[in-house]
Amino acid sequence: MSSAGVNGEAGADLGGIHRFVVFGDICGSGTLDMAEKKLQRTAMYAAFDDAYSSVGVEPGTFHQEDRGDGILAALRPDVPPTLMVGRWIDTLYESLRAHNKGRARPLRLRIGMNAGLVVQDRHGLVGRAVDLAARLCDSPPAKRIMNEAPEIDLLVVVSDWLYVNVVAEGGRYVEPDHYRQARIRSKETDEAAWFHVPRRPAPPLVGPEPAAGPRGEPEGEPAGEPAGGSRTGVGPSRGDGPTPRTGGGNRTYHVGGDLLDVHGNTIHGGFTGIRKSAAPGAGEAE
Repeated sequence: MSSAGVNGEAGADLGGIHRFVVFGDICGSGTLDMAEKKLQRTAMYAAFDDAYSSVGVEPGTFHQEDRGDGILAALRPDVPPTLMVGRWIDTLYESLRAHNKGRARPLRLRIGMNAGLVVQDRHGLVGRAVDLAARLCDSPPAKRIMNEAPEIDLLVVVSDWLYVNVVAEGGRYVEPDHYRQARIRSKETDEAAWFHVPRRPAPPLVGPEPAAGPRGEPEGEPAGEPAGGSRTGVGPSRGDGPTPRTGGGNRTYHVGGDLLDVHGNTIHGGFTGIRKSAAPGAGEAE
């Protein structure tokens, strides 16, 4: 389905028009039966329509293509990008939350956002701005976040250009400090990207090749924890402790007097409790 809008095919003759590009995809659509696919597609289009309406973008004034389990759209050049990274995202999130309430199979979306030169012809949209929006949406970090955090209904990934020139400036419903950066390496793409989960202080961006956050801190921390903060000692998957010993058997520790608990220490192994007698040297930890 395509809504060519007021621009028609003008971009094809001019070598491209600078437009805001949105690429959306339903997570896990391959696991749905036909009835559920139709239900989630209908809900996705309804959520997009709500979001467009909230920023004053009327039907027929933008280009939108159906991608089966997703949507590709390009907005008119006069649509303020601050509205798209602000109120548009917030309304989309609220629409998803309302739809998903009480549902066993919630509608979950990945959204890639970019802006740049786009050519529109009678077949659809083409341009590097379109390619990058699709790569952001389908990037390995984006899929990993949604796979490992099933409670998240909406993930937004914006290009570095869009973050630096629009998101970082702030505005109503825009929270630059809640974005985190990671490198996207997919096919011919090698770009920085910025990840955002609405209503969270940070996305759970954990994985290889961490990049700097908004103030230069290392990435790879789970949502809600400041980078470089306290460690929990959960092991090498978080990079905050040595590999636990794999040898079997119980360990016994003899403690004379009181046992001092020093904050920050990590104990690996089958530690189950402390049994202490009144006599010095009789304490035993198993």
